[in-house]
Amino acid sequence: MFGVALGITWDDLVWVLRRPRFVLVGLAGQLVLLPAATVALVAVLHPWLTPGVAMGMILVACCPGGNVSNFMVHLAKGNAALSVGLTALSTAGALVFTPLNFGVWGQVYTRWILADGANPFLRALEIDPLEVGRVVLLLLGVPLALGMLTARYAPRLAARLETPIRFASIGLFAVIVAVAFGKNLDAFVAHIAALFPIVGLHNALALGLGWMWARGAGLERRERKTLSIEVGIQNSGLALVLLLNPLLFPATLPLGGMAAIAAWWGIWHIVSGLGVAMWWRQRTPEPVPVVA
Repeated sequence: MFGVALGITWDDLVWVLRRPRFVLVGLAGQLVLLPAATVALVAVLHPWLTPGVAMGMILVACCPGGNVSNFMVHLAKGNAALSVGLTALSTAGALVFTPLNFGVWGQVYTRWILADGANPFLRALEIDPLEVGRVVLLLLGVPLALGMLTARYAPRLAARLETPIRFASIGLFAVIVAVAFGKNLDAFVAHIAALFPIVGLHNALALGLGWMWARGAGLERRERKTLSIEVGIQNSGLALVLLLNPLLFPATLPLGGMAAIAAWWGIWHIVSGLGVAMWWRQRTPEPVPVVA
C-alpha cells in the first residue's frame, strides 16, 4: 500500500472529493454490494461448497480494493484519478468495513444458509473485530498515510521509490502465497478442482457488478470501466495475512479452504483484470488531435 500511496497526488484527492457522487457509488459497490452479492452467490452454490471455501469467498469480498487496480484502470483508459481515490478511501474504510462485513455476512451464511451455528469450525471463526481493525491499520492504514505524506512533502523521493516499492510488494505477495500454500498443501490439493470455476465465477461476478452498478448510477463509460476494475480487484493479500494471524484464526483450525480461495484470487484477478483492461483498451478510440 505504501507503493500505491506514493503515486497519490493532492490533485487526485481534490478531483475525487469534488465529485462525491462518483465516490459514493464506487465505495458502495466495493464495501456494500460486493459482500452482499458474494453471500448471494454462496447461497446459490451452497450444495457444492465446503464451509471453509464459502467463508474464504466472503472474507475476500470484505477486503478493500487491490492495489494493482490503479495500473489496470490506466491500462483500460479508465478514470485513473477516480481509481486512485477509491483505492485510498476503500483502504481507509477497511478499518471499519472489513471486520464489520465479515462479522455480519459470516453470520448470515452460518445461521441462514448453512443453518449450522453449532459447527465448531464456524464458531471459532467469530473473530475479534478490534484485532482485525488493528491488523488492517498496521498493514494498510499506516503505509497509506506514510506514502501520501512522502508524495506530498518529498515528491522526488516518492518518484524514485514508486517503481521499486511496487516490485517489492509483488515479491512480498508471492512470499505470502507461498507460505499459505506451504501451511495448507493438503487442503490446496483437495480443493484444486473447485478453485478454478469458483474463483473465476466469483471474480466475474465482481467485475460485472462494478460495471452494472456504475451503469445503473448513470456514470459514463470511462467511470464504468473504473468501477468494474475497482470492484473486481480485491486485496486478497490482506485476506491471506489475516488468515495467517494466529490471534484471529488459530492454527488448529482447518483453514485450507479459506486460504486456497484467497491465494488463487490473488493470482486469478491479475490475469482477468489485465485481460479485461487490454480488451477495453483496444476498444477505446484514441482522441483525435485538434488542428489549430
